Amino acid sequence: MFKIALKLIKKYDRIIIHRHSHPDGDALGSQLGLAAIIKDNFKGKEVYVVGDEATRLPFMNGVMDEIPDEYYKDALAIILDCGSSRLICDERYKTAAKTLRIDHHIYCEEVADVDIVDSTYESACGMVTMLAKECKLKLSPVSATALYTGMVTDSGRFVFDSTSARTFELAAFLMSQPIDLNTLYYNLYSEDFSEIIEKADNMHKIKFTQNNVAYIYTAREDLPENSEAAPIVSTGLVGLMRDIKGVHAWVNFTESVDGVHTEIRSNKYNINPIAVKYGGGGHKKASGCTVPDKATAMKLLADLDALAAE
Repeated sequence: MFKIALKLIKKYDRIIIHRHSHPDGDALGSQLGLAAIIKDNFKGKEVYVVGDEATRLPFMNGVMDEIPDEYYKDALAIILDCGSSRLICDERYKTAAKTLRIDHHIYCEEVADVDIVDSTYESACGMVTMLAKECKLKLSPVSATALYTGMVTDSGRFVFDSTSARTFELAAFLMSQPIDLNTLYYNLYSEDFSEIIEKADNMHKIKFTQNNVAYIYTAREDLPENSEAAPIVSTGLVGLMRDIKGVHAWVNFTESVDGVHTEIRSNKYNINPIAVKYGGGGHKKASGCTVPDKATAMKLLADLDALAAE
């Protein structure tokens, strides 16, 4: 499956790597990991990573390159961890000589000239790792650490049901490099005491529908910093509801300048069609979208409640 990707990487001297905006560990890890793999295995190639500022995981050192438009001429643009074209961090990929996508979300549209999409993978990092393994490309501590980080975060520390035997095989492949797991996990999961208190406060905001769908709704004026933080806040808060006994679907709504950022999760139902209905997408049990207002958010919540009643 990855031979065509390797062929394209070998063909182009300039490669520009994209991912979805507001990057999580998988988007950033796959982007930085693939960039390092290409640099380590193909000397002389120009490799750039582009996109919005990666504020969520600062320890990953995800500093993006600023490049002029003309760099896309005769370049290969690679899009990672992105199921929808509207979520790609930099639209200039459309002007590249050739485009390639590697993604693990449920397929909803053609994005690139070559689309490699497989939703059986727990992460895009897992797919990039398989590319390296199948194509016998060498790893480095930098590439392995970035890819392992994305694999851990998108599998929920290897507890989500997208985790498979292949996940652990690929994790073991990455750990052939000296990954500092103590430092990695500390950076991922340690929190300031003020953040712990804030989470406790948000736990008191959890409400339940008639059929036990848990939800949190945060208005713009209640955001800790500003409206630009909405995607980060929403992703963080949705995890607070994951382990409530008797709850099999949960959703977090966070208002932003663009609408209401929505993260939907389940440990039982396929909630992806509901996200798609409202203009989003993702996975069967982890999807998201942005709806225009609170009224629409409540309609989405009603759809989730109806799903839970079935």
